[in-house]
Amino acid sequence: MKYYIIAGEASGDMHAANLMKQLKQRDSDAFFRVWGGDKMQAETNEMVRHFKDSSFMGIFNVLWNIRTIKKNFTLCENDIMAFKPDVLILIDNSGFNLRIAKYVKLSKLHTRIYYYILPQAWAWKQKRVHTIHQWCHRIFAILPFEKEFYKSYGYEVDYVGHPILDAMEQRKPSLVNFKELKKEFNLSEKPVIALLPGSRKQEIKTKLPAMLKVINHFPDYQFVIAGSETLDLSFYKNYLDTDVPIIFNRTYDILNNATAALVTSGTATLETALFRVPQVVCYKPGYVTYKLLSRIVKIKYICMVNLILDRMAVQELIEGDLNEKRMVKELNLILKGEKRAQMLKDYNELEVKMGGPGASARTAELMWEDVSRKKTVKPQS
Repeated sequence: MKYYIIAGEASGDMHAANLMKQLKQRDSDAFFRVWGGDKMQAETNEMVRHFKDSSFMGIFNVLWNIRTIKKNFTLCENDIMAFKPDVLILIDNSGFNLRIAKYVKLSKLHTRIYYYILPQAWAWKQKRVHTIHQWCHRIFAILPFEKEFYKSYGYEVDYVGHPILDAMEQRKPSLVNFKELKKEFNLSEKPVIALLPGSRKQEIKTKLPAMLKVINHFPDYQFVIAGSETLDLSFYKNYLDTDVPIIFNRTYDILNNATAALVTSGTATLETALFRVPQVVCYKPGYVTYKLLSRIVKIKYICMVNLILDRMAVQELIEGDLNEKRMVKELNLILKGEKRAQMLKDYNELEVKMGGPGASARTAELMWEDVSRKKTVKPQS
């Protein structure tokens, strides 16, 4: 089978790569052509474009790069037509992927279209559920509440569990302890507070400077920045006025040895929770963007942990609340005491709700069964 897979950022790259490994186990003739990152590149036959050259976050950033985005659409559409895949797998990245899904569905290609790791239609633009269902043959949900959400609109989806559990399970044997981490990166003996400012330039630009302001309030701790593998050290140094270690592509090792964390909203909040690290969630999209989003977003929380538990288990500091005074206060509350203990209890409940590892294998099995049944369609020209 010929597979075309599109992922738009770091977590999607990781989950897509794990899915590819599972598909290879079921399809000995699997051939992959992808848009993604380093992890997908390690599993693929042909890489079209790295997401660091095609991923834009935020309303104004998208508008600023609209010409590049249009060129990417055209490149992707033409490339798919030339490749003629049996299967198109879309990973998150809804602004790009839904247009591609529509294009392929309306084409003369006999391509099965699967959406894995769904757009957050439950948060905003809820009517996208109709669009997703219209342009995709099968939909795979990774969050427990997504199945009921789609069912409320009359659509069935396959709930497969969250693939982050697979990624963590794979990494457990190779995780380093504090002694090893300290030696490798010349850290001190002080307990670690992890800073996870995100993986995209725009995220880091808005959140890292705010996070760094708390450092002087915690002299008994050392702060460590989890650096993104897609960015250079020189980029981070633009925002550093103090000597803070930056460790690239080792987020799990950092979390494995952290006492607490300041975390950008997104998948990282789940990873932090599953490592049992108390956290404060930071979100600062910019005043104008925040005002626009506040009018259209339909959810009570921005943190995945809170969304799954349906309560404020983790403190969210949004826009104006993401300031030095509030961060210091909330960080103090989770370093010791009752709030820290309660958060750790909430994390236990979270893991039960998310189910165990195996999402990648379950998704690959369902995809392989589905596409195998459809092999009776007439051959592509």
